[in-house]
Amino acid sequence: MRTSGSVWWLVLVLVLFVWAGMVAAISFLEAPLKFTAPHITILLGVGIGHIVFHALNRLELIFLLAALLAARIVRAYWVIWVGLGLLAFVLLLQTLWLLPALDVRAAVLLAGHKAPPGQLHLLYIALDVVKLLGLLVTGSQAFQAATAAPTPLSKQIVA
Repeated sequence: MRTSGSVWWLVLVLVLFVWAGMVAAISFLEAPLKFTAPHITILLGVGIGHIVFHALNRLELIFLLAALLAARIVRAYWVIWVGLGLLAFVLLLQTLWLLPALDVRAAVLLAGHKAPPGQLHLLYIALDVVKLLGLLVTGSQAFQAATAAPTPLSKQIVA
C-alpha cells in the first residue's frame, strides 16, 4: 500500500467490500430465502423485510459517508469518484423514493388488504444489482490504487 494515507486507502477498500458483502447477503440471499422457511407467511416475511431493509439502508448511508470521506482524504482518482457517484445516486434513489414507496405497499399488505400489482420490487432488485456491481468495481479500483506504486504528483489525475 502507499505510505501516504495508506490507512485511509484501507478504510476505503474495506468499506466498499464489506458494503458489497452486506448487499449480496441480504438482498440476494436472506430476502428470498426467508420465504422458504417453515411457517413464514407473506405478512411475516414482509414485516421482517421492512425491518431488515431499513436497517441495511441506514448502514449503507453510513458506509457511503465513510467511503466519501476516505476518498477525499486520499485524493482518490476520478474513476473512483465516478463509482462513488453512481453508488450515491442509486442509494439515494432507493432511500428517498423506492423504500418509501415500498413502505406504502407493505403497510397495505400488513393491514390485511391486497396490494395492487407493481414493479417496484423488480426495480429495487435491479438497482441492487447495479449497486453490487458498482461496489465491486469501485472497490477493485480502490484496491488497485492503494497497492500501486506511488506515481509523481504531476502524472496523477485527482478529483
